Amino acid sequence: MPSAVANLFADLPASSGETEEFHDLLQRPGLRIERIVSTGQCSPPDFWYDQAEGEWVVVLQGEARLRFADEAESRHLRAGDYIDIAPHRRHRVEWTLPDSPTVWLAVFYAAP
Repeated sequence: MPSAVANLFADLPASSGETEEFHDLLQRPGLRIERIVSTGQCSPPDFWYDQAEGEWVVVLQGEARLRFADEAESRHLRAGDYIDIAPHRRHRVEWTLPDSPTVWLAVFYAAP
């Protein structure tokens, strides 16, 4: 049976809520693809993601600032920018656009 067609930009939240929106698009052994929508959210103070899997992430729409614990400055990501985050590399979202959605596509993969 063929898969249904879906759109990454469908059903985007209109305004900022307290949390980002996470939606799994595909899950397979050792692989997960997720759409993340941020509307002004950022990581809580003193919180760092420390994930067992690797994460390749691209900003499809909007802007964000991503900070790594081992770097002094955050990285400003714009539409089209992507980065591969190694397993257990501590990182956080310091800022996203407050007035329009930032749409991320994250690909999580098992550590080699």
